[in-house]
Amino acid sequence: MIKLLQAGWLAAWCCGLVLAHADTAQAGLIPSAVAAAANKGVLRVLAWPGYAEPEVVRSFTARTGVRVEVTVVDTDEALWQKLNAAGKANGSGIGNGNGTQGFDVFAVNTAELQRYVASNLVQGIDVKRIPNTRLQLPRFRDRASIPGLVRQGARGEQVLGIPFTYSAMGLIFDKRQLRKPPTSMAALWDPALQGKVVIYNGGTHNFSLAAMAMGWDTPFQYSDTQWQTGADKLIALRRNAVAVYTQPAESARLFMRHHAALMFANYGMQQLHLLKAAGADVGYAIPPDGALAWLDCWAIPRNTPHRHLAHAWIDHLLGVEASTLLVTRQGLSSTVSETGQDSTHPRLLWLAPVEDAMRRETLWRRIRSGDRLGKVMAP
Repeated sequence: MIKLLQAGWLAAWCCGLVLAHADTAQAGLIPSAVAAAANKGVLRVLAWPGYAEPEVVRSFTARTGVRVEVTVVDTDEALWQKLNAAGKANGSGIGNGNGTQGFDVFAVNTAELQRYVASNLVQGIDVKRIPNTRLQLPRFRDRASIPGLVRQGARGEQVLGIPFTYSAMGLIFDKRQLRKPPTSMAALWDPALQGKVVIYNGGTHNFSLAAMAMGWDTPFQYSDTQWQTGADKLIALRRNAVAVYTQPAESARLFMRHHAALMFANYGMQQLHLLKAAGADVGYAIPPDGALAWLDCWAIPRNTPHRHLAHAWIDHLLGVEASTLLVTRQGLSSTVSETGQDSTHPRLLWLAPVEDAMRRETLWRRIRSGDRLGKVMAP
């Protein structure tokens, strides 16, 4: 577990954001380097649902004169594929180059970030160019204490990601069908709930979820002898599910359309927020046997020519407007204010790099397509 992400993680969920801003960016005075970069036209952002609200994009354009193109992803594998495809299109790894296919800044969880770091696909971030980091809670300013955000190099400490938002991946349940909160992730496999369960379409997280449900100590690192057991467990989960989702809004629609009783909340409180807004009588549970949790950060591709603008974007997303909308509209947590879900739970398991993301996704695609175990495990 990330040692800095401890008590108080999710306290005071929807508290107001009363933040003082004196930096030049918030005052509308754009640094000359950013103004010069603005002449290059377009900032391309790769983000998750709800991270770049239209108002936030418009205010960034108003401040910088730069048009923003936001591409939304809904799985870690989609993120990886889009960034790699962009790099191949301009022939120079991840980045924008002089082409039109690349991205300049992207949102990624701290575990997946290590995949990009290992492939030398991200660049260091100059924190001095992001003055709004001073608004972040102390545990997020202490980036060296969060595994994977800082690398020691020949030139000293290199920051690779700026924390943005986080959530536990709990269980959402219909209070009319389940009178008591689920006490285990194993509830997703309960035969009594067959046809009443909604699950997430992502192999990386689903294999970790299956390992947790079976009580394994290392859900992020499958051994050679565990793959078949894990795949068999996910086949059972698929058979128990009525629907599979990728995006938060889609999950809410499916939950209500199918009158589901239980859902694995890959996006956490964001999904609970959507369902309650739609009038659903639902609760949110972190079972006593634990739940996965994620911390998303902003990172900059290695070859982007818009380095100054990428820094300006990250700074803007830590400002009052974006941080407020993240909490009030999306139901997510902000790194600049305390938010209300207790993270002192001793069994919150923060995402860590997995042994083979590609294998997890390949097996999951076969499982979801309806293949039997023998075909799922075929070379």
